[in-house]
Amino acid sequence: MEKTVVRNNYVEELVNLIRSDLDKEELLEQISNYHENDIADALEKLSEDERKKLYPILGAKRISEIFSYLEENTRQYFDELSVESAAKVISLMDSDDAVDVLEHLEDSKRKEIVKKLDGDAVADVRMILSFDDSEIGSCMTTNFVCISNNLTIRQAMSELVKQAGENDNITTIYVMDENKKFFGAIDLKDLIIAREYDKLDDLISHSYPFVYGHEKIEDCIDRIVEYAEDSIPVLSADRFIIGVITSEDIVEMVDDEMGDDYAKLAGLTEEDDLQESVIKSTKKRLPWLIALLFLGMAVSSVVGMFESVVAILPIVICFQSLVLDMAGNVGTQSLAVTIRVLMDENLTGKQKIGLLSKEIKIGLLNGVLLAIMALTFLGVYIHLFKNYGWLNSFMISGCVGAALIVAMVISSMVGTVIPMFFHKIKIDPAVASGPLITTVNDLVAVVTYYGLSMMFLIDIFKIA
Repeated sequence: MEKTVVRNNYVEELVNLIRSDLDKEELLEQISNYHENDIADALEKLSEDERKKLYPILGAKRISEIFSYLEENTRQYFDELSVESAAKVISLMDSDDAVDVLEHLEDSKRKEIVKKLDGDAVADVRMILSFDDSEIGSCMTTNFVCISNNLTIRQAMSELVKQAGENDNITTIYVMDENKKFFGAIDLKDLIIAREYDKLDDLISHSYPFVYGHEKIEDCIDRIVEYAEDSIPVLSADRFIIGVITSEDIVEMVDDEMGDDYAKLAGLTEEDDLQESVIKSTKKRLPWLIALLFLGMAVSSVVGMFESVVAILPIVICFQSLVLDMAGNVGTQSLAVTIRVLMDENLTGKQKIGLLSKEIKIGLLNGVLLAIMALTFLGVYIHLFKNYGWLNSFMISGCVGAALIVAMVISSMVGTVIPMFFHKIKIDPAVASGPLITTVNDLVAVVTYYGLSMMFLIDIFKIA
């Protein structure tokens, strides 16, 4: 008998708890048993008045931890706080979370809050904002522990405890040399189990990975992911440690990169935001749509060249969309595979040719299998429902099958070659490939299908 897994609804429990008649001390003690992410979800279920009563009970420190889990409506919640309270909360947040929050606030309130931030918080926020959104430094946090390389084990432990009061990202401890420059990293576990007479230098990983603040995210994200560390230091051009990229930041960056690539494949400059205006979203989508309008006109003009085919043999138009759709699907599949493979910058020319050969073979094999099915089923359909003789029916379905084979092979090749070409000339293949390949494949499918129909069905076999 299959067991039923019971999951607690912590959000509902929290809402009921907050709406209960418990006194403030008891309520705070009960809420402390729940994770900040669940409390953040519970805030959405509460009314504004209920949240305003809850904020003083939670205190600025706990609010800062809870608000860092808010994904949407951040501005709404900060508007419910006074400027002084908001400044205190943001001062206690990790610098990267603080920057995200400030970017969502109105200009007037942002300026008021920044004026009231403590000195360290202002300096951290300004440093992160100095990086462009496309640079890795814009995603870093200043929540890390850094010690000198000339300490003893006891001194290092003492320094760790001291800094852990303000920085809770302590799994990896970073080390700087006598010039305050990056020297390496120590795993917390190694420091904890070290003996007092051990040398600190023996615990330091001197070849620990790092990135520079001004590196482009898209250029170093794969490298960061490959190391699978809980955090990676971010260095200035002079090799001073200015921040770290945490595993949480890495997950967000990978998610953003995937979202951007998905948007680019759809012909967008970036992902649509639920909060942005209709006009802004329209501006994102319009440029490629205008380009595709003219490309579509070119495809339509090619279709117009085959009007005589449709006039003589009207049935061929019934299967036009079938050939176009199959060619488009195959091209998109090859595109997705190629873009994924191109993420590896170390691909050799031989490997790229191998990929092209493989995609063409896949397109050919799929085309042959689908052509056989089209020949059989469409032949029967045309005979039974379109009143053509058996021979003519199978000639027409055979033409559709042949068009599928040719169109799918060419579409596989186009879906592989075009992104490779854009990658070669340093243009993001995800941006240009998606919409362009769709139109090119339509053009290929139209020419192939109507060309074969004219050549074989009308000129050779005289079917009308």
